[in-house]
Amino acid sequence: MAVDYQTLAVEGVQSLTPYQPGKPVEELAREYGFRPDDIIKLASNENPLGPSPRALAAAREALENLCLYPDGNAFALKEALSRHLGLAPAQLTLGNGSNDVLEVIARCFAAPGSEVIYSQHAFAVYPLVTLAIGARGVEVPAKNWGHDLEAMADAVTERTRLLFVANPNNPTGTVAGEKAIRSLMDRVPERVVVVLDEAYCEYLAGTDDDVNGIGLLRDYPNLIVTRTFSKAWGLAALRVGYAVSSAAIANILNRVRQPFNVNTVAQVAATAVLSDLEYLERSREVNRQGLRQLEAGLTDLGLEWIPSAGNFVAVDVGRDGNEVFQGLLKEGVIVRPIGGYGMPSHLRVSVGLPEQNERFLKALKRVLSATGA
Repeated sequence: MAVDYQTLAVEGVQSLTPYQPGKPVEELAREYGFRPDDIIKLASNENPLGPSPRALAAAREALENLCLYPDGNAFALKEALSRHLGLAPAQLTLGNGSNDVLEVIARCFAAPGSEVIYSQHAFAVYPLVTLAIGARGVEVPAKNWGHDLEAMADAVTERTRLLFVANPNNPTGTVAGEKAIRSLMDRVPERVVVVLDEAYCEYLAGTDDDVNGIGLLRDYPNLIVTRTFSKAWGLAALRVGYAVSSAAIANILNRVRQPFNVNTVAQVAATAVLSDLEYLERSREVNRQGLRQLEAGLTDLGLEWIPSAGNFVAVDVGRDGNEVFQGLLKEGVIVRPIGGYGMPSHLRVSVGLPEQNERFLKALKRVLSATGA
């Protein structure tokens, strides 16, 4: 009799489905016969500017040493990050993208029988890492598409070990201010580790929503802030993320972190891009203008959208979002259906360059007309 290997997996893993990333350009080109250059991808919240020239130059130079293992402690990158953030290198934990860091945190602080709290419509990795280690996920209903932080505090029990907050949230783009975050932290027992996922925090700078979780670390020793180089810093392909916490928590995380989990090319590119503040500001400005362009275009189409503090917007297309997604694929436009987040009539659209945003809006109008308003 053949062995059913799924039954051999731990219980939490049996209930999981693989994470679904944005559709690759190459895959769409194969399926529909497009030239890759004729496709626009607005599905994965990537930086439409391309990488920083400084990051590219550093990465090219690093290629000469591909035969050598990376610096396992990433000394240069940690030093650059500590200067950029104004904290000690001992407070940093690096990861192969912030997803890697989120998994390390879950492995360190949750276990079978414990509970992990996260919001409805929040990042899919939170329930994924929770179930993978056999813990119980507690999903708290969202409020106005965002985190209901008071309800999340109410959900804490004696079994709670972790609480995830995405700020800004992916895929809805909602954001909680510093006062609301502090109120949550004041209510959560210190034995519960709170993870403030700030993957999109660079886009908040200079806005009314600007909140910096790292500034809260001194007051809340049970807080971990996670960030990434994949969004505003333009290094998604290299997978560099990090956690900022007390040195005591970082010491725990670094015991579980895999050795050499951030490769040499990623380390040097991330170190270099931290000095390119002009690139960062251009990324912010392109995003600000792009959001305005998308919001105006979606309003002209009579569609409702969720105000976003990230580099994307979630739009309600008023019908099956996957049907509209498929129609856009035939136009050579890739966006993200988010039915898996409990939002079946929404699409998440990343901010592109002006001409990309305009092409998406025109394609969406055609698809909506074809599928019936």
